[in-house]
Amino acid sequence: MTYLQRLIANALIFISLSVLFPNHIYVESLVMAIAASFVLSILNTLVKPILTLLSLPLNILTFGLFSFVISAGMLQLTSNLLGNYRFGFSSFTVSILVAIVMAIINAIVSEHNIDKYADR
Repeated sequence: MTYLQRLIANALIFISLSVLFPNHIYVESLVMAIAASFVLSILNTLVKPILTLLSLPLNILTFGLFSFVISAGMLQLTSNLLGNYRFGFSSFTVSILVAIVMAIINAIVSEHNIDKYADR
């Protein structure tokens, strides 16, 4: 899965979840969803590895489930950087659920792309 495909997939996830759960997730527009996806990718590249390394004992203790909390923190940080009135979540629990949904959808899309190129 290329960077652009992942960027578009995450933007579509943000838009679709904001339509499904309008009281919990707010996305101002399609442009804001793409901007949120871009900011999230930068944060995942720069900040998330440091947090993952610092929380490694806790991550091992919870069998990797703490990584969803770190991903939710990245989503909250994205929301704070872009402004909660443009892109936001109603609570941290909603951010954790969005992180889980994003991980599942990205895994499905990545697996589909691997299967597509493995048939050659």
